[in-house]
Amino acid sequence: MNEPPRLPEGGFSAWNRDRLAVARRGADECGDVWQLEPGVYVAATAEPCEAVLRRSQDFPKAPAPLFPPLKRSSGAPTPEERARAHAARMRGLRAQAVAARIGEIAPRTAQFADQWPTDQDVEILPAVRHALAEIGVSYLYSEDAPTLLPFAAQLFLAREVLVRPSRWAWPLWIPTPARRFRTRQQVAFIDALRPIVRRRRSTGRLGDDMLGQMLRPSPRYGLLPEEAVLDTLPGITVATFETPSRAAGWILLHLARHPRAADRVAAEAALLPADPAATTSTHLDSLRYTQALVREVLRLYPPSWLLTRRATRQTELADYTIDAGSTVLVCPYTAHRDAREHAEPDEFQPERWLDDSGSPAKPGVFLSFGTGPHGCEGTALAMAMLTLLTAQTARRYHLSEPPGPEPGYQVTTFEGLATVGLRLRATVRG
Repeated sequence: MNEPPRLPEGGFSAWNRDRLAVARRGADECGDVWQLEPGVYVAATAEPCEAVLRRSQDFPKAPAPLFPPLKRSSGAPTPEERARAHAARMRGLRAQAVAARIGEIAPRTAQFADQWPTDQDVEILPAVRHALAEIGVSYLYSEDAPTLLPFAAQLFLAREVLVRPSRWAWPLWIPTPARRFRTRQQVAFIDALRPIVRRRRSTGRLGDDMLGQMLRPSPRYGLLPEEAVLDTLPGITVATFETPSRAAGWILLHLARHPRAADRVAAEAALLPADPAATTSTHLDSLRYTQALVREVLRLYPPSWLLTRRATRQTELADYTIDAGSTVLVCPYTAHRDAREHAEPDEFQPERWLDDSGSPAKPGVFLSFGTGPHGCEGTALAMAMLTLLTAQTARRYHLSEPPGPEPGYQVTTFEGLATVGLRLRATVRG
C-alpha cells in the first residue's frame, strides 16, 4: 500500500497556527486522507470520515470521559453497569421521547427571545448558554432542575478550565489545579443529585424525564446501582447545552448575515401557536426550512469539527495502510465541504436540505453529531432546541452585526468551533 501524502511544511506547528486553514489546505492538496506527522493521519473527506466513525472495532473512541467516575471505596461502576446506564439514558433521549416533550422545550426558547434587549449591541453567547442550560437541565430533571442548575453551571466552568490550551500535556494521574477543580464541582453536583435520586426511589414517583427513565428497573437487569446512575450524569448534563450553545452562535450570526433566509424562517414561525406551551412535535416538523437552515449552518460550522480516534490494529483506510496505534483525526469541517457530496460546498444554501438528494442520512454528508456507535445521543434534543430557538428569535427580530470592518467575534477552534464574543443587535419586526 502507498503511504498517505504528507501535509506540506509544518506538521503540528502549522496545524496549531490556524487549524481551519490547515485542515482545508490539507484536504485540497492531499486528498481524502493525509499525514500530519508520523503516526498522525487526517480523514478529510466524507467517505473516510464516515468509515472511521462507523468502524468502531478498528477505530474505537478513546475511553477518556471529561467527568470520569469518582474514586470510591466501593469501586467504580463496572463496564456492564456503565453500558446499562447508557442504554437507560438513551430511553429518555431518543427522538420519540423528545417529541413528547416539545411543549416543555418551546416556552423557554420563546422566553429567550422575549428577553433579548433590543436596539443595542449585545454579547449573545452567555445568554444563549444560560437559556439552553435551563432547557437541557429541565429536560433531564424536570421539577428538580432549579436545584441542579447552579451546579450544572459550575460543571460547565470546570469543563472550560480543564480544556483550555496549555503549554504542558500533564499525565492523567497528576492532580493539576484544573483537575482538582473539576473533581470538586463533580462531587458537588453528585452530592446535590443523590438525595433527589433517593427521594424519587423511596416515594415511587420516578418522573417521566431522563432521570426517571434511568431509575426504572429493566425487565432483564432490575435496578441500576445508585452510583452507576450518578456517575453517568455530569457529562450528559453539560453536553445538553455546551455544544448546542456553540452551534446557536453560528446560527444567530447567519440570521443576521442572510436576512432573506431569516424572513423565510420568520414566516414559518408565524404559524406556531401563540402559546408556546401548545407547541407539539407536529409544529416542529412543520418548520422544514428552519430545520434546513439549522442543518446548513451545522454543515458549514460543525461545533465538534475534529474528532480523535486511535487504530487498534493495522488496517486500510482510503487505500492506505494505517498502523496499529496511529491516531486518526476525523474532520467533519472538511468532510462537509467535499464538493463530491455538496454542490458549491462553501455557499450557505439551506435549500439543499429540502429536496430528496439532501438527505442527512446519506453516508458522510452530515457529521455534526457524529455517526455510528458513538454518535451523539442527544441529537434529537439538540435539533429541537436549536430549531425552536431559531424560529422564535426570527419570529420577533431582525438581527444585525455591529458596523465596522472587523467581525464582532473571534473564531476559536480548540475543543470546538465557536464565535467567542459574538455581538448582535435585535430590532423588533414590524
